[in-house]
Amino acid sequence: MHRANLPEKTVERTILYKRLLLNLQKSGQQMVFSYQLAQLAGNSAEQVRRDLMQIGFSGNPKKGYVIKDMLQAIEAVLNNPFQQPIILIGVGNLGKAILSYFTYQQPHINIVAAFDRDPNKVDRVIAGCRCYSTDALEEIVARENVRLAILTVPASHAQEITDRLVYLGIKGILNFAPVPLKVPDTVICEQLDIMLQLEKLAFLTQVK
Repeated sequence: MHRANLPEKTVERTILYKRLLLNLQKSGQQMVFSYQLAQLAGNSAEQVRRDLMQIGFSGNPKKGYVIKDMLQAIEAVLNNPFQQPIILIGVGNLGKAILSYFTYQQPHINIVAAFDRDPNKVDRVIAGCRCYSTDALEEIVARENVRLAILTVPASHAQEITDRLVYLGIKGILNFAPVPLKVPDTVICEQLDIMLQLEKLAFLTQVK
């Protein structure tokens, strides 16, 4: 199947398989069975085999899969998406934490610039990333050919910033602001509302 036609859930599972396989490889393991990968991923061996077929990997499920070969097949499909430049808007506590995590724990993530309205943060390097005024969004997005953005701004400013990002040609937004965003069909927006998830979790643990 062409990578553009892969279902979203298959892409999510494939990224998880990659992470798990890298951990197995680091531990010295060279082979893995579908049921072992399924146990680690929290799904079924049948699902693992279907996903591998969809990305065009045809190992030997009876003898086990060669981890190195499986990782090569996954990399060929994913095509190292983190080579794409990413920007972060909103360098508050959450924004700083994300920058610090990506800079020091996930150095393959290519965050090329951060933005904030606070003049005390502008023209500084924060957690290894240069912070610019939001007035410079147009210039930096065009210069770096940015297509992905992380949004960690207050809810009251989220839609305004999103509208600017869409106008500038951003195609993917990871939104941490606690408000749903309106974007056109040509833009993918992933919502990560931490408080919503925590409140849901608190409720579900009460009723059990």
